[in-house]
Amino acid sequence: MLKLLLCLTASMVLAVMVLQLRQQRLELDHQANQLHDQIEAQQAKLWNQQLQIAVMTAPNAIAQTVHTRDLKMVPRSTLPPRTANWTEQAKIDSDAE
Repeated sequence: MLKLLLCLTASMVLAVMVLQLRQQRLELDHQANQLHDQIEAQQAKLWNQQLQIAVMTAPNAIAQTVHTRDLKMVPRSTLPPRTANWTEQAKIDSDAE
């Protein structure tokens, strides 16, 4: 009778511990899912910001901004005539040899 009572008590304690561990696992899974959703939301926000930057810095958008604001933009320095076209640079180097 004592062995049966001891076995029953041990099995009840073990069952409670298993249920507690299962509950902890479920809570951790829930927290991990929440964090994953937050990461995805931040990533989507970052992608949208990158898209906006790409749209605003596109060559046609910059040209339109310069044109509409009537900015007088000139290059800081002119390129030397020999290196104005990068394809001609290879010809000049091969001729030097």
